[in-house]
Amino acid sequence: MAAEEEFARDADPFRRELLAHCYRMLGSVHDAEDLVQETFLRAWRAYDRFDDRRASMRTWLYRIATNACLTALEQRERRPLPSSLVGATDDPRRPLDVRSEIPWLEPIPDALVAGARDDPASVVAFRGSVRLALIAALQHLPARQRAVLIMRDVLGWTAAETAQLLETSVAAVNSALQRARAQLHEVAPAEDEVTEPGDPRWREALDRYVAAFAEADVDAVVRLLRDDVVVEMPPALTWFAGRAAFGQFLASRDWTPDLWRAVATQANGQPAVATYRRGDDGGHHAHSVHVLTVTTGGIAHVVAFQHPQLFAAFDLPPTR
Repeated sequence: MAAEEEFARDADPFRRELLAHCYRMLGSVHDAEDLVQETFLRAWRAYDRFDDRRASMRTWLYRIATNACLTALEQRERRPLPSSLVGATDDPRRPLDVRSEIPWLEPIPDALVAGARDDPASVVAFRGSVRLALIAALQHLPARQRAVLIMRDVLGWTAAETAQLLETSVAAVNSALQRARAQLHEVAPAEDEVTEPGDPRWREALDRYVAAFAEADVDAVVRLLRDDVVVEMPPALTWFAGRAAFGQFLASRDWTPDLWRAVATQANGQPAVATYRRGDDGGHHAHSVHVLTVTTGGIAHVVAFQHPQLFAAFDLPPTR
């Protein structure tokens, strides 16, 4: 077997989980895809020196990927959501404050990382490890603390394995993990009531949200939301706290029949909706990807990423 074929056979099975790993580190599906490509290129160039007696292929690839992410993060700002930068708007009718220059957090399509785990328990744990709230919270951590927390609490590596990967001591790993957990506890919201795909409320909320946009029914959208819902729309810095505030925002917009088209999808282990808005040419063009946090009491969080360039990652056309 040729070396290239042997490398592909040994390394390709880890591509999806490495993409998820780089996404957790970077908060961007596009950056994560670039870093996975870089990881495989670095690994191929060093493949003749790989010794499976010293480390497994999986461990070796994770070491390369993690170090590539840490290097990349030296030159990059953290990727926030609006709610981590400013307070909620006190005037929902005010024009949106759009800040396209900020490197916003991005969602990741489930289709790109599905299959990274096989057994049901691992699938549930994996969904939790890419949930949008966790990815947003990870952005608050310094890069090396982020890496330690992911290796220890998400991937389940030992302190010794993590120390070896990061070329540091076990004591340093344990100290970084303690600090990371403490900071994560401060910024990560509790999501005990979040529903899973098998829960009928998960699918019902998704279907009703799609229908409400397709019918341009503002009241139907609002009824799906919890009283304490948070709605964010990057690249707009403006965000809304509470169903009443977001309802006022929607009421100030002119929703007309056939304004929207909507398609159900999944992102970050959560239900998501891709919306198309009618343009001046009469066609419907890619507008935003809404990631929904569905709880037993309704939709608790909506992040509508108004980044049409995301549609390619979701394998969705730019017009519909």
